[in-house]
Amino acid sequence: MQRYQMVICQLSIITMLFISCQKEEPAPGDEILSPLTGTRMEFTLDSIFLYAKQVYLWNDALPSYDEFAPRTRYGAIDPEIAAYRTELYDISQMNRNPNTGDSYELPVYAGSPKYSYLEQRTTSGRTAKMTAISGMSSDLIVYKLIEDDDKKIGYIYLASFPSLGVIKEQLDAIFNSFAKAEVTDVVVDLRSNRGGYVETAAYLANLIVSSDLTGKVMYSEQFNSLMQAGGATLLKNQLYRDANGNTVLYGNRLATMADIDFSKKANTVLFKKEGSLETVKEIYFITSGNTASASELLISSTKPYVSVKLIGEKTYGKPVGFFGIHIDAYTIYLSSFTIQNAVGWYDYYDGMPPDVNVVLSGQASLGDPEEKGLHTALNLIKGESVLLNSSNRKTSLSARKIAVQERVTPKIQNVSANDYIPICKQDFKLK
Repeated sequence: MQRYQMVICQLSIITMLFISCQKEEPAPGDEILSPLTGTRMEFTLDSIFLYAKQVYLWNDALPSYDEFAPRTRYGAIDPEIAAYRTELYDISQMNRNPNTGDSYELPVYAGSPKYSYLEQRTTSGRTAKMTAISGMSSDLIVYKLIEDDDKKIGYIYLASFPSLGVIKEQLDAIFNSFAKAEVTDVVVDLRSNRGGYVETAAYLANLIVSSDLTGKVMYSEQFNSLMQAGGATLLKNQLYRDANGNTVLYGNRLATMADIDFSKKANTVLFKKEGSLETVKEIYFITSGNTASASELLISSTKPYVSVKLIGEKTYGKPVGFFGIHIDAYTIYLSSFTIQNAVGWYDYYDGMPPDVNVVLSGQASLGDPEEKGLHTALNLIKGESVLLNSSNRKTSLSARKIAVQERVTPKIQNVSANDYIPICKQDFKLK
């Protein structure tokens, strides 16, 4: 009988130029097995499946290695990256959402999982999507102070969540102006916001809420039971890097991802009030099918504590997060944890439905009180009659005194739904 052992496909090993190679001896305690010899492509096919068996959120839905037989299923597909993406797609469709009977990763686009994905790394070691995230800026941010009779309302539109260092100064200035005006209602326009850096979304939440929430749970990340128990042994082949991308010593060796504490307690984020705004009573989110990822996390995390209403269209539905796993010249992002708010809610795989349905225009002037989304929010704030969960009936604002402190009012930009920005976790804690 042929000997078996765990697949080890770190970049430092796989970059060798020969096609066939010999694997190292298995370490004591290794249990997940695959053939000892094979081609580079076969090792990569094995690795994708074996990492999924340990790291994938729905790993309990996957069959054994022998039953799945990745080499037989995908070894003849050309080019190789098509084989790897086909394998990942098939893995992603094996779980079942009991509420729908379909996979949690039912594709939005044919052949592509809703969440998990695989990309080839660039010469810098980054994938195209991660490079795009790093390149995000704060160029498209709109804010206004609106006085509607006796109401003081803060409006802010964010096209994405760039890294906090890029946008922090601007956010601080905006919310200082909201604090001085003592706004009681905030309208957060996320209609085009596909996500971005979680730390930025969390910082925005801390700017909006009152200091009473400091120390309370904002959100937590829950990995599968094997990960929480420290049983994902393959992660010893993935180097741990801090938020700055640097390796870290763990005792007398470099830390690996197997040294991470994947327990729920270690992956819970608490509110920590930022800024001086303390008067917000209600938050109104303007949403669409482009509202995804970190944007949905912002909505979910505030729901248990503040009166929240969604206006517009159903969100994308992405309550899961990832971290990158390097296999050969590729990085695979397997759905690895659910993102739960303070009451444990995360079941918005099909998107968050709006409280008030509004068909949003692709040519809307952001911050215009007559724009459908903001118009509806202003009506709700004033207690005007708005039919919940139906097409809104427009109520004239002409009879009301509305003073708007103008800022920039650009047209919204079309968003490619192929470019949703994943929640990629970086703030891991070592055991």
